Amino acid sequence: MALPIEDYALIGDRHTAALVGTNGSIDWLCLPRFDSPACLAALLGTTEHGHWQLVPDGVYSTERRYLGASSVLETTFTTADGVVRLTDHMPPGDDRADVVRRITGVSGTVRLRHEWRIRLDYGAVHPWVRRHRIRGEEVIVAIAGPDQLVLSGPRLPRASDHSHNDVFDVTAGDDLTFTMTWLPSHVPLDDLHDLGHRVEESIEDDESWIAVCRGDVPQAELVQRSLLTLRLMTHETTGGIVAAPTTSLPEEIGGERNWDYRFCWLRDAALTITSLIDAGYSDEAMVWRDWLLRSVAGDPEDLQIMYAIDGARRLPEHELLHLPGYEGSLPVRIGNGAAVQQQHDVLGEVMDALDRVRAVRGRADPDAWALQRALVDDLAKHWREPDHGIWEIRGEPRHFTHSKAMVWVAFDRAVRAVEEHDLAGPVEEWRRIRDEVREEVLTRGWNEHKRTFTQHYDTDEVDASLLVLPLVGFLPGDDPRVLGTIEAVERELVRDRLVLRYRTETGVDGLTGDEHPFLPCSFWLVSAYALAGRLDDARSLFDHLATLANDVGLLSEEYDPVANRMTGNFPQAFSHLTLVQAALVLAEAGRTA
Repeated sequence: MALPIEDYALIGDRHTAALVGTNGSIDWLCLPRFDSPACLAALLGTTEHGHWQLVPDGVYSTERRYLGASSVLETTFTTADGVVRLTDHMPPGDDRADVVRRITGVSGTVRLRHEWRIRLDYGAVHPWVRRHRIRGEEVIVAIAGPDQLVLSGPRLPRASDHSHNDVFDVTAGDDLTFTMTWLPSHVPLDDLHDLGHRVEESIEDDESWIAVCRGDVPQAELVQRSLLTLRLMTHETTGGIVAAPTTSLPEEIGGERNWDYRFCWLRDAALTITSLIDAGYSDEAMVWRDWLLRSVAGDPEDLQIMYAIDGARRLPEHELLHLPGYEGSLPVRIGNGAAVQQQHDVLGEVMDALDRVRAVRGRADPDAWALQRALVDDLAKHWREPDHGIWEIRGEPRHFTHSKAMVWVAFDRAVRAVEEHDLAGPVEEWRRIRDEVREEVLTRGWNEHKRTFTQHYDTDEVDASLLVLPLVGFLPGDDPRVLGTIEAVERELVRDRLVLRYRTETGVDGLTGDEHPFLPCSFWLVSAYALAGRLDDARSLFDHLATLANDVGLLSEEYDPVANRMTGNFPQAFSHLTLVQAALVLAEAGRTA
């Protein structure tokens, strides 16, 4: 069975990523892209579905860290007889994918077990495996369909029962490097390359990148790790930002709320870019803007809420029946049916992010503006319709208050573009719609009896997404209506200091089962506290949330405060971007207090 979610760490080459457990096992890896079929899928099943493990043979303890401000992972195993270090790294570039695992003897002698079990197509396909020589060096080659995986190293494991296994001793001073390389099955691998030097290059590159980050924020190291994690989940070539590198890690252990997050949500990407800009990164904003223009090009009526990494639109959702799921949580899904949902809030986040891009560039791009204008004009035709909302409910569409507020954001940013950048557009019409939407939200989205904004127009339920109203400038943070909404969230959605998205027992989402507090909503509450002037509460909650990150600073989507464990896909871009946002809001509030 897979480890607890928090026992994994992330390595990646900014094209794909792997989850490495505290037991030295890579239990999840999709090659060559984030959304490719997995070749190591033990995370959603058992070791029979593919894993690659290097671990002491016997009792051991584990400590791990990222080397400096980088994505190079170091795991130290300590046994009664000695200490060894495992350094895991995925060097970028080269039009192929490599996983480099280096074993170093630190002290004494440690007996290690090595198991390399490849299962292609999410654990369903046994590859054809043979030994081969490349320039005199023996390697193991596994091929099935379009995929070819090559294992090289100083001591290759032997074949046994559709797996490759070995046991060997590592003494102080020993240094063994194993490399697994992916490339298309029709392409011969004629050069293994010496990848040892790439570790230092990657560390230098990461540390140079993170040096741009502002340092005047609370929990600065955790903020830096969040930014590095977001960078790892951004495709280096296309600029697409995946919501998470995993699929079907459950929101409720044993439940059905299991979704594929290996795609690029416009909302998540826009919010990520906003956080990156605020943290000091503008070049990344331009890369994402270019990805956006390519992905949504065409008829505005065809706008989707998410796309594949390269902008592809078809993301059909289906279930993998051969996988038993993480701790029995079924179904295991690939693809995401929410891609075709109507979610009016998305354009608000996109327009806000593009407004920020214009601000940092100091000028507007005519081509980008032409697309934005077309999208806003299309929204003008449809904003009165109900939608599925930010939480992608699979129940009946509703008039969600958050969605309508983000419609206001879309028109507000469009008006601002005309007023501040002298861009062409029907600004009077946009002002009229902006004001109409605002009035509707303030009347139909407000419950005077409970003194709170509500989840949608036909309920008195509250929703944590309402905490963003002051963040996007819909109302000041100390407006009585915002304060009332914060109090309602505290009263109805806070569990053990963490925030639920909404009460699932209302049935609004059309799903069975329950879920745990949502970490992005908890960080929204930090920001809302800060903007409301409740700085002590904001700092206290932020520090508490920081303790929920795992030992290497990573966060999942949700957290179970009763079992003290993470749930949902991991690591989650939404959690890390809202952490960065909350830290920046806190820093700014502290300066102006």
